[in-house]
Amino acid sequence: MFGYHLKTALKSLRRNPILTALLIGGIALGICVSTAFVTLRHMYTQDPLPGKSDKVFYVRLDSRGKDSPFGGGISSLSSNMAIPDQITFRDAQNLLHSPVPVRQSATYITRVFVYPDPKVARPFQPDIRLCSADFFDMFKMPFQYGGPWTKANDAKPDQVVVIDDATNRKLFGGDNSVGKEIRIGTRQFKIAGVLAPWRPALRLFDLTRNPAGAPEPLYIPFNLHNTIPYQSFGNNSGWKRQPDVTTYEQLIATSERTFIQYWVELPDPKAVGAYGDWLTGYINDQKKIGRFERPVYYRLTTIPDLIQEWNLTPTGVRAMSVVSLLFLAVCSVNLVGILLGKFLARIPEVSVRRALGASRADIFWQHVIECELIGVIGGILGIALSAGILALLARFMQNGEALRLDGEMLITATFLSLVAGAVAGVYPAWRAASVAPAMQLKLQ
Repeated sequence: MFGYHLKTALKSLRRNPILTALLIGGIALGICVSTAFVTLRHMYTQDPLPGKSDKVFYVRLDSRGKDSPFGGGISSLSSNMAIPDQITFRDAQNLLHSPVPVRQSATYITRVFVYPDPKVARPFQPDIRLCSADFFDMFKMPFQYGGPWTKANDAKPDQVVVIDDATNRKLFGGDNSVGKEIRIGTRQFKIAGVLAPWRPALRLFDLTRNPAGAPEPLYIPFNLHNTIPYQSFGNNSGWKRQPDVTTYEQLIATSERTFIQYWVELPDPKAVGAYGDWLTGYINDQKKIGRFERPVYYRLTTIPDLIQEWNLTPTGVRAMSVVSLLFLAVCSVNLVGILLGKFLARIPEVSVRRALGASRADIFWQHVIECELIGVIGGILGIALSAGILALLARFMQNGEALRLDGEMLITATFLSLVAGAVAGVYPAWRAASVAPAMQLKLQ
């Protein structure tokens, strides 16, 4: 029966191509707008780290002085509950000794000249991220060749580097460059791995500085700071004037300036509690040497909670997605009158079918299937148009490479097109099935 209804619906659509085009165009317009803006919202609200979003925590410590409430950074909490957005270098070094986390990494960015083969490219100065070996697995960073360096490389530390796909194509033509060397500053670094093309909507591991920016192209071991004075080129803040701090060594040994992001992976609530106890013990130990003058206060925050706390989802995205869905509803409702007139004009034909034995349910489903066919065709056209709109929006967005129609959005768009077809067609189909055939047959 479904095949018969579908065949009848196709014949009906071909009977009046102009009216059919108007109906399909109305659905396509609504699907185009709604899919584009729902996809934009989806980019910012989807699980940022699937399978780990509730296990990876950002560590913040209240290392301020007693009379120095935190007033900088991007924390949205009240002054009594505000906390520095990053931690000090020496706190990061101490936290790395904790045995509780499954994975942990201190990280910050620097900027150093890279000197490739003169025949390949000119020297350039990219952002370079210092981090630990755990960093890559913690954030599920995909590798095209090789992989992260090892914890043994961290301990020495070895001069190893992970580069991204763009740098690999620039310096090595996209070939497997694992084991080759590049000069960073005055040192030769061996390539441990090459990242696959990867562009998240937000740079999850550093939400304090340009969170919508692209991940850094180069990564080197954090412990190299012991031998090379890599200056921080990220956000820096502090509460204490320290005029005696004039060298890099003093900065990392005694300074209270905060510029390190610190991440830990804790697999379950028990580990979270154990790490909290460890942090409390650490803060109390620091109090004994005159630091952490305020009451014990730290925060362990998951990425989704951090995004919400710091309001990193662009304002208006949620409102725009709701408005776009309302626009689709308006488009569908506006088609009700057109479909009602079309279906009622076929009442004589419907009456003959009723007289030959067709039930009201048969007539109803015949017209519903025709409406859904309009919705599906309009949905396909709308999805194609929304892809064009998303490509246009991506050109004006810093993280536009992450704005794309994925499988979930395609399923959502298909569902919306079916809903739009039902909204537009259920009432006209019911009216067509409800008309008594006797009067029409008598008039005929």
